[in-house]
Amino acid sequence: MNLSMILYLLGWILVIEGGLLLLPVLVSLIYAEKTVWAFLFTAAICGVFGVPLVLKKPKSKMFYLKDGFIVTGLTWILISIFGALPFSISGCIPNFIDALFETASGFTTTGASILSDVEALPKGMQFWRSFTHWIGGMGVLVFLLTLLPHTGGSHVNVMKAESPGPQVEKLVPSVQATAKILYGIYIAMTVLQMTLLLLAKMPVFDAITLTFGTAGTGGFGVLNDSLGSYTPLQQWIVTVFMILFGVNFNCYFLLLLRKAKRAFSMEEVRWYFLIILAAIVMICFNIWGMYGSPEETIRHAAFQVGSIMTTTGYSTTDFDLWPTFSRTVLVILMFVGACAGSTGGGIKVSRFVVLFKSIRQELQHVLNPSRVCVTTMDGKQVSHEVRRSINVFIITYLAIFAVSTLLISLDGYDPTTNFTAVAATLNNIGPGLAAVGPTQNFSLYSAGSKLVLIFDMLAGRLELFPLLLLFNKETWKKF
Repeated sequence: MNLSMILYLLGWILVIEGGLLLLPVLVSLIYAEKTVWAFLFTAAICGVFGVPLVLKKPKSKMFYLKDGFIVTGLTWILISIFGALPFSISGCIPNFIDALFETASGFTTTGASILSDVEALPKGMQFWRSFTHWIGGMGVLVFLLTLLPHTGGSHVNVMKAESPGPQVEKLVPSVQATAKILYGIYIAMTVLQMTLLLLAKMPVFDAITLTFGTAGTGGFGVLNDSLGSYTPLQQWIVTVFMILFGVNFNCYFLLLLRKAKRAFSMEEVRWYFLIILAAIVMICFNIWGMYGSPEETIRHAAFQVGSIMTTTGYSTTDFDLWPTFSRTVLVILMFVGACAGSTGGGIKVSRFVVLFKSIRQELQHVLNPSRVCVTTMDGKQVSHEVRRSINVFIITYLAIFAVSTLLISLDGYDPTTNFTAVAATLNNIGPGLAAVGPTQNFSLYSAGSKLVLIFDMLAGRLELFPLLLLFNKETWKKF
Protein backbone atom coordinates (compact mmCIF):
# COMPACT_ATOMS: atom_id res chain seq x y z
CA MET A 1 0.00 0.00 0.00
CA ASN A 2 1.40 3.40 -1.01
CA LEU A 3 0.18 5.39 2.00
CA SER A 4 2.06 8.57 1.05
CA MET A 5 0.40 8.64 -2.37
CA ILE A 6 -3.04 8.03 -0.87
CA LEU A 7 -2.58 10.92 1.57
CA TYR A 8 -1.21 13.12 -1.22
CA LEU A 9 -4.30 12.53 -3.37
CA LEU A 10 -6.64 13.06 -0.41
CA GLY A 11 -4.87 16.35 0.28
CA TRP A 12 -5.47 17.47 -3.31
CA ILE A 13 -9.13 16.45 -3.04
CA LEU A 14 -9.59 18.71 -0.01
CA VAL A 15 -7.75 21.58 -1.71
CA ILE A 16 -9.95 21.22 -4.80
CA GLU A 17 -13.11 21.08 -2.68
CA GLY A 18 -11.98 24.24 -0.89
CA GLY A 19 -11.51 25.94 -4.25
CA LEU A 20 -14.92 24.79 -5.51
CA LEU A 21 -16.54 26.26 -2.39
CA LEU A 22 -15.57 29.70 -3.66
CA LEU A 23 -18.27 29.48 -6.34
CA PRO A 24 -21.16 29.46 -3.83
CA VAL A 25 -19.27 32.26 -2.06
CA LEU A 26 -19.64 34.31 -5.24
CA VAL A 27 -23.35 33.45 -5.48
CA SER A 28 -23.89 34.43 -1.84
CA LEU A 29 -22.14 37.75 -2.45
CA ILE A 30 -24.32 38.44 -5.52
CA TYR A 31 -27.46 37.91 -3.45
CA ALA A 32 -25.96 39.70 -0.39
CA GLU A 33 -26.47 36.70 1.90
CA LYS A 34 -24.96 36.37 5.36
CA THR A 35 -24.23 32.68 4.82
CA VAL A 36 -21.18 33.62 2.73
CA TRP A 37 -18.97 33.22 5.79
CA ALA A 38 -20.02 29.58 6.20
CA PHE A 39 -18.55 28.76 2.79
CA LEU A 40 -15.39 30.79 3.44
CA PHE A 41 -14.86 29.10 6.81
CA THR A 42 -15.35 25.65 5.29
CA ALA A 43 -12.96 26.45 2.43
CA ALA A 44 -10.37 27.51 4.99
CA ILE A 45 -10.84 24.25 6.92
CA CYS A 46 -10.33 22.28 3.70
CA GLY A 47 -7.10 24.20 3.14
CA VAL A 48 -5.86 23.64 6.68
CA PHE A 49 -6.26 19.87 6.34
CA GLY A 50 -5.42 19.57 2.64
CA VAL A 51 -2.40 21.81 2.04
CA PRO A 52 -0.01 20.00 4.47
CA LEU A 53 -0.82 16.69 2.76
CA VAL A 54 -0.15 18.19 -0.69
CA LEU A 55 3.16 19.73 0.37
CA LYS A 56 4.48 16.33 1.46
CA LYS A 57 5.41 14.83 -1.90
CA PRO A 58 5.14 11.03 -2.14
CA LYS A 59 8.35 9.08 -2.79
CA SER A 60 6.59 6.87 -5.31
CA LYS A 61 3.59 7.73 -7.46
CA MET A 62 2.83 4.10 -8.26
CA PHE A 63 -0.14 2.47 -6.57
CA TYR A 64 -2.27 -0.55 -7.26
CA LEU A 65 -5.95 -1.38 -7.62
CA LYS A 66 -6.43 -1.81 -3.87
CA ASP A 67 -4.93 1.65 -3.28
CA GLY A 68 -7.27 3.05 -5.93
CA PHE A 69 -10.26 1.56 -4.15
CA ILE A 70 -9.10 2.89 -0.78
CA VAL A 71 -8.47 6.45 -2.00
CA THR A 72 -11.80 6.42 -3.82
CA GLY A 73 -13.81 5.31 -0.78
CA LEU A 74 -12.05 7.77 1.55
CA THR A 75 -12.41 10.61 -0.98
CA TRP A 76 -16.19 10.34 -1.17
CA ILE A 77 -16.53 10.13 2.61
CA LEU A 78 -14.29 13.16 3.09
CA ILE A 79 -15.94 15.39 0.51
CA SER A 80 -19.36 14.54 1.98
CA ILE A 81 -18.26 15.39 5.53
CA PHE A 82 -16.52 18.65 4.60
CA GLY A 83 -19.24 19.54 2.09
CA ALA A 84 -21.87 19.26 4.84
CA LEU A 85 -20.17 21.90 6.99
CA PRO A 86 -21.69 24.99 5.25
CA PHE A 87 -25.22 23.68 5.86
CA SER A 88 -24.47 22.89 9.49
CA ILE A 89 -22.37 25.98 10.32
CA SER A 90 -24.85 28.41 8.77
CA GLY A 91 -27.77 26.83 10.61
CA CYS A 92 -29.64 26.08 7.37
CA ILE A 93 -29.53 22.39 8.38
CA PRO A 94 -28.44 22.52 12.03
CA ASN A 95 -28.40 18.75 12.60
CA PHE A 96 -25.10 17.44 11.21
CA ILE A 97 -26.49 14.00 10.31
CA ASP A 98 -29.19 15.73 8.25
CA ALA A 99 -26.57 17.99 6.65
CA LEU A 100 -24.41 14.96 5.87
CA PHE A 101 -27.41 13.15 4.37
CA GLU A 102 -28.17 16.13 2.12
CA THR A 103 -24.55 16.52 1.01
CA ALA A 104 -23.89 12.81 0.45
CA SER A 105 -27.11 12.76 -1.57
CA GLY A 106 -25.74 15.66 -3.62
CA PHE A 107 -22.26 14.29 -4.33
CA THR A 108 -23.54 10.77 -5.06
CA THR A 109 -26.12 12.35 -7.40
CA THR A 110 -28.95 10.69 -5.49
CA GLY A 111 -31.23 13.68 -4.95
CA ALA A 112 -32.95 12.32 -1.82
CA SER A 113 -33.59 15.17 0.61
CA ILE A 114 -34.53 15.79 4.21
CA LEU A 115 -35.80 19.31 3.40
CA SER A 116 -39.51 20.07 3.25
CA ASP A 117 -39.07 23.66 2.03
CA VAL A 118 -36.22 23.95 -0.46
CA GLU A 119 -37.24 27.47 -1.45
CA ALA A 120 -36.47 28.71 2.08
CA LEU A 121 -32.76 28.04 1.57
CA PRO A 122 -30.50 30.98 0.67
CA LYS A 123 -29.44 31.08 -2.97
CA GLY A 124 -25.84 30.26 -2.09
CA MET A 125 -26.94 27.09 -0.31
CA GLN A 126 -29.24 26.12 -3.17
CA PHE A 127 -26.36 26.61 -5.59
CA TRP A 128 -23.95 24.50 -3.50
CA ARG A 129 -26.60 21.82 -3.10
CA SER A 130 -27.04 21.52 -6.89
CA PHE A 131 -23.36 22.04 -7.66
CA THR A 132 -22.48 18.93 -5.63
CA HIS A 133 -24.44 16.96 -8.25
CA TRP A 134 -22.30 18.31 -11.05
CA ILE A 135 -19.08 17.65 -9.12
CA GLY A 136 -20.08 14.09 -8.30
CA GLY A 137 -21.59 13.27 -11.68
CA MET A 138 -18.38 12.57 -13.58
CA GLY A 139 -16.37 11.82 -10.46
CA VAL A 140 -14.17 14.04 -8.36
CA LEU A 141 -11.11 11.81 -8.82
CA VAL A 142 -11.58 11.82 -12.58
CA PHE A 143 -11.54 15.62 -12.31
CA LEU A 144 -8.33 15.39 -10.27
CA LEU A 145 -6.72 13.27 -12.99
CA THR A 146 -7.36 16.05 -15.53
CA LEU A 147 -5.36 18.46 -13.37
CA LEU A 148 -2.44 16.42 -12.07
CA PRO A 149 0.03 14.90 -14.54
CA HIS A 150 0.98 11.59 -12.91
CA THR A 151 3.44 9.07 -14.23
CA GLY A 152 3.57 5.29 -14.24
CA GLY A 153 0.18 4.54 -15.76
CA SER A 154 -1.17 3.09 -12.52
CA HIS A 155 -3.80 5.79 -12.22
CA VAL A 156 -6.21 3.83 -14.37
CA ASN A 157 -6.86 2.10 -11.03
CA VAL A 158 -8.48 5.31 -9.80
CA MET A 159 -10.79 5.37 -12.82
CA LYS A 160 -11.62 1.69 -12.35
CA ALA A 161 -12.53 2.31 -8.73
CA GLU A 162 -14.65 5.42 -9.32
CA SER A 163 -16.23 4.97 -12.75
CA PRO A 164 -19.62 3.23 -12.99
CA GLY A 165 -19.97 -0.06 -14.83
CA PRO A 166 -18.60 -3.60 -14.89
CA GLN A 167 -15.42 -2.60 -16.73
CA VAL A 168 -13.54 0.59 -17.56
CA GLU A 169 -11.64 1.24 -20.77
CA LYS A 170 -9.29 4.07 -21.62
CA LEU A 171 -10.55 6.03 -24.61
CA VAL A 172 -6.94 6.87 -25.52
CA PRO A 173 -3.64 5.42 -24.24
CA SER A 174 -3.14 8.17 -21.62
CA VAL A 175 -5.32 8.04 -18.50
CA GLN A 176 -5.09 11.81 -18.09
CA ALA A 177 -6.07 12.39 -21.72
CA THR A 178 -9.04 10.04 -21.27
CA ALA A 179 -10.14 12.00 -18.19
CA LYS A 180 -9.87 15.28 -20.13
CA ILE A 181 -11.95 13.88 -22.99
CA LEU A 182 -14.67 12.72 -20.57
CA TYR A 183 -14.79 16.07 -18.81
CA GLY A 184 -14.71 17.93 -22.12
CA ILE A 185 -17.82 16.06 -23.29
CA TYR A 186 -19.43 16.59 -19.87
CA ILE A 187 -18.81 20.34 -19.87
CA ALA A 188 -19.94 20.77 -23.50
CA MET A 189 -23.24 19.00 -22.84
CA THR A 190 -23.72 21.03 -19.65
CA VAL A 191 -23.23 24.32 -21.50
CA LEU A 192 -25.57 23.22 -24.30
CA GLN A 193 -28.40 22.35 -21.93
CA MET A 194 -27.93 25.56 -19.97
CA THR A 195 -28.05 27.60 -23.20
CA LEU A 196 -31.23 25.89 -24.40
CA LEU A 197 -32.97 26.46 -21.05
CA LEU A 198 -32.02 30.14 -21.16
CA LEU A 199 -33.36 30.38 -24.72
CA ALA A 200 -36.56 28.78 -23.40
CA LYS A 201 -36.78 31.76 -21.00
CA MET A 202 -35.97 29.91 -17.79
CA PRO A 203 -34.52 32.21 -15.07
CA VAL A 204 -30.71 32.20 -15.08
CA PHE A 205 -30.30 30.82 -11.56
CA ASP A 206 -32.81 28.04 -12.23
CA ALA A 207 -31.21 27.16 -15.56
CA ILE A 208 -27.78 26.82 -13.97
CA THR A 209 -28.84 24.77 -10.95
CA LEU A 210 -31.23 22.50 -12.87
CA THR A 211 -28.55 21.85 -15.47
CA PHE A 212 -26.14 20.84 -12.70
CA GLY A 213 -28.76 18.40 -11.44
CA THR A 214 -29.48 17.04 -14.92
CA ALA A 215 -25.83 16.66 -15.94
CA GLY A 216 -25.00 14.78 -12.77
CA THR A 217 -28.33 12.91 -12.97
CA GLY A 218 -28.90 14.10 -9.43
CA GLY A 219 -32.31 15.70 -9.06
CA PHE A 220 -32.03 18.52 -6.53
CA GLY A 221 -34.40 21.31 -7.59
CA VAL A 222 -34.77 24.87 -6.36
CA LEU A 223 -38.57 24.77 -6.15
CA ASN A 224 -40.66 22.67 -3.79
CA ASP A 225 -42.54 21.03 -6.68
CA SER A 226 -39.29 20.05 -8.46
CA LEU A 227 -40.00 20.86 -12.15
CA GLY A 228 -43.78 20.97 -11.95
CA SER A 229 -43.93 24.79 -12.27
CA TYR A 230 -41.84 25.08 -15.42
CA THR A 231 -43.17 25.34 -18.97
CA PRO A 232 -43.73 22.26 -21.16
CA LEU A 233 -40.82 23.29 -23.42
CA GLN A 234 -38.46 23.58 -20.46
CA GLN A 235 -39.60 20.19 -19.16
CA TRP A 236 -39.00 18.60 -22.58
CA ILE A 237 -35.47 20.03 -22.72
CA VAL A 238 -34.68 18.54 -19.30
CA THR A 239 -36.24 15.22 -20.37
CA VAL A 240 -34.01 14.97 -23.45
CA PHE A 241 -30.84 15.84 -21.56
CA MET A 242 -31.59 13.48 -18.65
CA ILE A 243 -31.73 10.66 -21.18
CA LEU A 244 -28.60 11.89 -23.01
CA PHE A 245 -26.56 12.06 -19.80
CA GLY A 246 -27.57 8.45 -19.12
CA VAL A 247 -25.82 7.26 -22.30
CA ASN A 248 -22.35 5.68 -22.14
CA PHE A 249 -19.92 8.55 -22.81
CA ASN A 250 -17.87 6.23 -25.03
CA CYS A 251 -20.71 6.59 -27.53
CA TYR A 252 -20.20 10.38 -27.67
CA PHE A 253 -16.45 9.91 -28.07
CA LEU A 254 -17.04 7.64 -31.05
CA LEU A 255 -19.40 10.22 -32.56
CA LEU A 256 -16.68 12.86 -32.17
CA LEU A 257 -14.35 10.55 -34.10
CA ARG A 258 -17.07 10.30 -36.80
CA LYS A 259 -17.58 6.61 -36.09
CA ALA A 260 -21.36 6.87 -35.95
CA LYS A 261 -21.95 3.29 -37.12
CA ARG A 262 -19.85 1.89 -34.30
CA ALA A 263 -21.44 4.26 -31.77
CA PHE A 264 -25.01 3.28 -32.67
CA SER A 265 -24.09 -0.39 -32.75
CA MET A 266 -23.30 -0.46 -29.02
CA GLU A 267 -25.67 -3.07 -27.60
CA GLU A 268 -26.03 -1.39 -24.22
CA VAL A 269 -27.06 1.92 -25.79
CA ARG A 270 -29.59 0.22 -28.07
CA TRP A 271 -31.15 -1.65 -25.13
CA TYR A 272 -31.12 1.54 -23.06
CA PHE A 273 -33.24 3.45 -25.57
CA LEU A 274 -35.47 0.44 -26.23
CA ILE A 275 -36.27 0.06 -22.52
CA ILE A 276 -37.03 3.77 -22.23
CA LEU A 277 -39.33 3.72 -25.26
CA ALA A 278 -41.16 0.58 -24.07
CA ALA A 279 -41.65 2.03 -20.58
CA ILE A 280 -43.02 5.31 -21.96
CA VAL A 281 -45.52 3.49 -24.19
CA MET A 282 -46.72 1.22 -21.37
CA ILE A 283 -47.15 4.08 -18.91
CA CYS A 284 -48.89 6.30 -21.48
CA PHE A 285 -51.55 3.63 -22.08
CA ASN A 286 -51.94 3.10 -18.33
CA ILE A 287 -52.35 6.78 -17.35
CA TRP A 288 -54.30 7.86 -20.45
CA GLY A 289 -57.10 10.17 -19.41
CA MET A 290 -55.46 11.35 -16.18
CA TYR A 291 -54.23 14.56 -17.82
CA GLY A 292 -55.80 17.23 -19.99
CA SER A 293 -54.21 16.36 -23.33
CA PRO A 294 -52.24 13.62 -25.10
CA GLU A 295 -49.16 15.88 -25.13
CA GLU A 296 -49.31 16.34 -21.36
CA THR A 297 -49.72 12.60 -20.83
CA ILE A 298 -46.75 11.76 -23.06
CA ARG A 299 -44.66 14.54 -21.52
CA HIS A 300 -45.19 13.38 -17.93
CA ALA A 301 -44.64 9.73 -18.88
CA ALA A 302 -41.45 10.50 -20.83
CA PHE A 303 -40.15 12.80 -18.11
CA GLN A 304 -40.66 10.32 -15.27
CA VAL A 305 -39.31 7.37 -17.24
CA GLY A 306 -36.23 9.40 -18.19
CA SER A 307 -35.85 10.69 -14.63
CA ILE A 308 -36.09 7.27 -12.97
CA MET A 309 -34.20 5.29 -15.62
CA THR A 310 -31.26 7.70 -15.51
CA THR A 311 -31.63 7.93 -11.69
CA THR A 312 -31.98 11.72 -11.88
CA GLY A 313 -35.03 11.97 -9.64
CA TYR A 314 -36.71 15.14 -10.90
CA SER A 315 -40.50 15.09 -11.14
CA THR A 316 -43.15 17.08 -12.99
CA THR A 317 -46.10 15.33 -11.34
CA ASP A 318 -46.86 13.19 -8.30
CA PHE A 319 -46.31 9.78 -9.90
CA ASP A 320 -47.18 8.14 -6.58
CA LEU A 321 -50.82 8.82 -7.62
CA TRP A 322 -50.41 6.83 -10.84
CA PRO A 323 -51.99 3.35 -11.18
CA THR A 324 -50.14 0.39 -9.65
CA PHE A 325 -48.90 -0.84 -13.04
CA SER A 326 -47.16 2.47 -13.85
CA ARG A 327 -45.60 2.70 -10.41
CA THR A 328 -44.35 -0.88 -10.76
CA VAL A 329 -42.72 -0.03 -14.09
CA LEU A 330 -40.92 2.90 -12.43
CA VAL A 331 -39.74 0.71 -9.54
CA ILE A 332 -38.29 -1.81 -12.02
CA LEU A 333 -36.51 1.02 -13.84
CA MET A 334 -34.98 2.07 -10.51
CA PHE A 335 -32.97 -1.13 -10.48
CA VAL A 336 -32.06 -1.17 -14.18
CA GLY A 337 -30.50 2.29 -14.15
CA ALA A 338 -28.56 4.02 -16.93
CA CYS A 339 -25.63 2.91 -19.07
CA ALA A 340 -22.20 2.09 -17.72
CA GLY A 341 -19.79 4.95 -18.30
CA SER A 342 -22.53 7.57 -17.84
CA THR A 343 -23.36 9.83 -14.91
CA GLY A 344 -26.40 7.68 -14.05
CA GLY A 345 -26.76 5.15 -11.24
CA GLY A 346 -28.54 1.83 -10.81
CA ILE A 347 -27.26 -1.66 -11.57
CA LYS A 348 -26.61 -0.57 -15.20
CA VAL A 349 -28.07 -1.80 -18.47
CA SER A 350 -24.84 -3.54 -19.50
CA ARG A 351 -24.93 -5.82 -16.47
CA PHE A 352 -28.48 -6.89 -17.24
CA VAL A 353 -27.62 -7.52 -20.91
CA VAL A 354 -24.68 -9.75 -19.94
CA LEU A 355 -26.72 -11.43 -17.21
CA PHE A 356 -29.57 -12.37 -19.54
CA LYS A 357 -27.12 -13.54 -22.20
CA SER A 358 -25.43 -15.72 -19.57
CA ILE A 359 -28.79 -17.23 -18.62
CA ARG A 360 -29.52 -17.99 -22.26
CA GLN A 361 -26.08 -19.53 -22.64
CA GLU A 362 -26.62 -21.71 -19.58
CA LEU A 363 -29.97 -22.93 -20.93
CA GLN A 364 -28.31 -23.82 -24.25
CA HIS A 365 -25.59 -25.69 -22.39
CA VAL A 366 -28.20 -27.70 -20.44
CA LEU A 367 -29.95 -28.68 -23.67
CA ASN A 368 -26.69 -29.50 -25.44
CA PRO A 369 -23.78 -30.09 -22.99
CA SER A 370 -21.26 -30.65 -25.80
CA ARG A 371 -21.99 -27.33 -27.45
CA VAL A 372 -19.47 -24.54 -26.88
CA CYS A 373 -21.39 -21.37 -25.98
CA VAL A 374 -19.77 -17.95 -25.87
CA THR A 375 -21.26 -14.76 -24.41
CA THR A 376 -20.53 -11.71 -26.54
CA MET A 377 -21.09 -7.99 -26.21
CA ASP A 378 -20.62 -5.62 -29.14
CA GLY A 379 -19.04 -8.49 -31.11
CA LYS A 380 -16.44 -9.17 -28.43
CA GLN A 381 -16.33 -12.15 -26.09
CA VAL A 382 -17.24 -11.32 -22.51
CA SER A 383 -14.47 -12.71 -20.34
CA HIS A 384 -15.10 -15.09 -17.48
CA GLU A 385 -13.68 -12.45 -15.12
CA VAL A 386 -16.28 -9.87 -16.18
CA ARG A 387 -19.12 -12.39 -15.86
CA ARG A 388 -17.89 -13.43 -12.44
CA SER A 389 -17.63 -9.81 -11.28
CA ILE A 390 -21.20 -9.15 -12.43
CA ASN A 391 -22.50 -12.19 -10.53
CA VAL A 392 -20.63 -11.13 -7.39
CA PHE A 393 -21.89 -7.57 -7.79
CA ILE A 394 -25.54 -8.70 -8.02
CA ILE A 395 -25.22 -10.97 -4.97
CA THR A 396 -23.52 -8.22 -2.94
CA TYR A 397 -26.10 -5.69 -4.09
CA LEU A 398 -28.99 -7.91 -2.98
CA ALA A 399 -27.32 -8.56 0.39
CA ILE A 400 -26.84 -4.83 1.06
CA PHE A 401 -30.39 -4.14 -0.10
CA ALA A 402 -31.86 -6.77 2.22
CA VAL A 403 -29.83 -5.73 5.27
CA SER A 404 -30.52 -2.01 4.72
CA THR A 405 -34.27 -2.60 4.35
CA LEU A 406 -34.26 -4.68 7.52
CA LEU A 407 -32.34 -2.05 9.51
CA ILE A 408 -34.47 0.95 8.54
CA SER A 409 -37.65 -1.08 9.16
CA LEU A 410 -36.86 -0.72 12.87
CA ASP A 411 -38.30 2.81 12.54
CA GLY A 412 -41.70 1.20 11.98
CA TYR A 413 -42.70 2.56 8.59
CA ASP A 414 -44.60 0.54 5.99
CA PRO A 415 -42.78 -1.91 3.64
CA THR A 416 -43.39 0.17 0.50
CA THR A 417 -41.76 3.21 2.10
CA ASN A 418 -38.78 1.22 3.37
CA PHE A 419 -38.30 -0.82 0.20
CA THR A 420 -38.38 2.18 -2.13
CA ALA A 421 -36.29 4.31 0.27
CA VAL A 422 -33.45 1.79 -0.01
CA ALA A 423 -34.04 1.39 -3.76
CA ALA A 424 -33.94 5.17 -4.20
CA THR A 425 -30.69 5.60 -2.24
CA LEU A 426 -28.76 2.47 -3.27
CA ASN A 427 -29.58 3.20 -6.93
CA ASN A 428 -28.91 6.95 -6.48
CA ILE A 429 -32.37 7.98 -7.66
CA GLY A 430 -33.89 10.27 -5.02
CA PRO A 431 -37.64 9.88 -4.59
CA GLY A 432 -39.33 6.60 -3.75
CA LEU A 433 -42.99 5.86 -3.11
CA ALA A 434 -45.45 6.32 -0.22
CA ALA A 435 -43.90 8.35 2.63
CA VAL A 436 -40.73 9.04 0.59
CA GLY A 437 -42.58 9.78 -2.66
CA PRO A 438 -41.93 12.71 -5.03
CA THR A 439 -43.84 15.19 -2.84
CA GLN A 440 -42.35 13.88 0.42
CA ASN A 441 -38.83 13.68 1.89
CA PHE A 442 -36.59 11.49 4.05
CA SER A 443 -36.76 13.55 7.26
CA LEU A 444 -39.08 10.99 8.86
CA TYR A 445 -36.26 8.50 9.41
CA SER A 446 -34.17 8.34 12.59
CA ALA A 447 -30.48 9.30 12.67
CA GLY A 448 -29.48 5.63 12.59
CA SER A 449 -31.60 4.93 9.52
CA LYS A 450 -30.22 8.04 7.80
CA LEU A 451 -26.68 6.74 8.35
CA VAL A 452 -27.71 3.44 6.76
CA LEU A 453 -29.15 5.32 3.76
CA ILE A 454 -26.01 7.49 3.53
CA PHE A 455 -23.98 4.29 3.34
CA ASP A 456 -26.32 3.05 0.60
CA MET A 457 -25.91 6.26 -1.40
CA LEU A 458 -22.11 6.07 -1.23
CA ALA A 459 -22.04 2.34 -1.94
CA GLY A 460 -24.37 2.75 -4.92
CA ARG A 461 -22.32 5.56 -6.45
CA LEU A 462 -19.04 3.70 -5.98
CA GLU A 463 -20.29 0.36 -7.31
CA LEU A 464 -20.24 -1.16 -3.79
CA PHE A 465 -16.70 -2.51 -3.44
CA PRO A 466 -14.56 0.63 -2.87
CA LEU A 467 -16.71 1.41 0.17
CA LEU A 468 -16.97 -2.18 1.41
CA LEU A 469 -13.19 -2.59 1.28
CA LEU A 470 -12.84 0.14 3.90
CA PHE A 471 -14.67 -2.14 6.35
CA ASN A 472 -12.48 -5.17 5.60
CA LYS A 473 -9.64 -5.67 8.11
CA GLU A 474 -7.50 -7.30 5.41
CA THR A 475 -7.40 -3.91 3.66
CA TRP A 476 -5.51 -2.32 6.52
CA LYS A 477 -3.07 -5.14 7.39
CA LYS A 478 -0.11 -3.43 5.71
CA PHE A 479 -1.23 0.05 6.65
